[in-house]
Amino acid sequence: MNMILKYVLSVLPVAAAVLLLFIIVKNGYVKASPDVAIIISGLKKTPKVLIGRAGIKLPFFEKVDHLHLGQISVDIKTDTFIPTNDFINVKVDAIAKVRVDTSPEGMLKAERNFLNKEPNEIAYELQDSLQGNMREIIGTLDLKTINTDRDSFSDQVMAKASKDMEKLGIEILSCNIQNVIDENGLINDLGMDNTSKIKKDAQIAKAEADRDVAIAKAKADKAANDARVAAETEIAERNNELAIKQAELKLESDKKKAMADAAYAIQNQEQERSIQTATVNAQIAKAEREAELKKKEVEIREQELAATIEKQADANKYASEQQAEADLIKMRKEAEAKKYLAQMEAEGIEAKGKAEAEAIRQKGIAEAEAMEKKAEAYQKYNGAAMAEMMIKIMPQLAAEIAKPISAIDKVTIYDSGNGESGVSQVSGNMPVIMKQVFDTMSEATGVDFREIMKASTYDAKVNKNINVTGLENVNE
Repeated sequence: MNMILKYVLSVLPVAAAVLLLFIIVKNGYVKASPDVAIIISGLKKTPKVLIGRAGIKLPFFEKVDHLHLGQISVDIKTDTFIPTNDFINVKVDAIAKVRVDTSPEGMLKAERNFLNKEPNEIAYELQDSLQGNMREIIGTLDLKTINTDRDSFSDQVMAKASKDMEKLGIEILSCNIQNVIDENGLINDLGMDNTSKIKKDAQIAKAEADRDVAIAKAKADKAANDARVAAETEIAERNNELAIKQAELKLESDKKKAMADAAYAIQNQEQERSIQTATVNAQIAKAEREAELKKKEVEIREQELAATIEKQADANKYASEQQAEADLIKMRKEAEAKKYLAQMEAEGIEAKGKAEAEAIRQKGIAEAEAMEKKAEAYQKYNGAAMAEMMIKIMPQLAAEIAKPISAIDKVTIYDSGNGESGVSQVSGNMPVIMKQVFDTMSEATGVDFREIMKASTYDAKVNKNINVTGLENVNE
């Protein structure tokens, strides 16, 4: 009992250590992906940051938090019209791409502001700050600059917002202006000069015209006429100069067009010649390659044919040798089998002959002994014994004699004229035949069977008393 207790006490620390290690590994092993930072805090003043690697957290003593490091899209569209530097109200729609600054200072700031928050929550919190920065930049630019130089606009927004984002631990990756809308539709006229400049020039032109009219009316008709003539002369001269300039320009344009057409035609001809030359060279090269290819194909086919013939010959030779060897082995096997069968058959015939000879010998001996016994018995027989034997076979004899009569199917009777019927004549033949048989047997054996049958006579009872001996040794 003491030994068991000592063993348990010695194993208990090891088991506790293993259990503690298991709990630490099971509950304390953490692994961070590249786009998520795992923040382990609790024991140290500065939290441990895991990005794309694994670490150990002490259960019950340390806490695990997450910080999203991936790219986040923030919509910074203005909800109301914002006045530009030239007092034109516009709405701007932009998309900013941001992410958490992974530097140690940036991580500390981001941990304080966005720990355990989803990307959409982070984007919502950054939206107000980015929209405010964009409104400030819109107020410093005119409509033309905002609409035509969007890269400069987005760079200024990023530069303005980066200071605020840096305080939050956020890095701005890009800012793209998606759309710009003005309240009065002036953007459609930006293909010409500025709308305000156009209106100003028109008002000045109108004022100058009104002034000229007033001056002409005030000075007198002559002055007006002189001014009108001078103006018309000047207009005509300007128109003439314009026509001359247009003619010169047209002439120069025609010359350049003709030179360009000629150069184009020459270039086309050169290209056609080059194309034709390249086509002919390609056709020649193609024909040469095809000829060379056909030559190679012929050589390959000859080599394949030679290899095929050689392989076929080797295969036929090998097959013939194998077949001959197989036939020889088969003939040897068949000869050995025939020899074995002949040997077995000879042994069987010899054994059968010996058995048959022995059987014939035994049968002959038995028949000889039986004949000898029968001869001895027949020597002991007297007339009564012979009569008894004949009497025993009389029923069989009568049946054999009656067989021809029983085989008669139909009898046609003709009257013999002596008063006896044909049927009586047929049935009367039986005693006659039996009598003839007995007479024949009496003559053959010397025994008068009729006298023996008369057993009630004096002679049968006194003088011809039958005593049969020796029948027990008769082997029938």
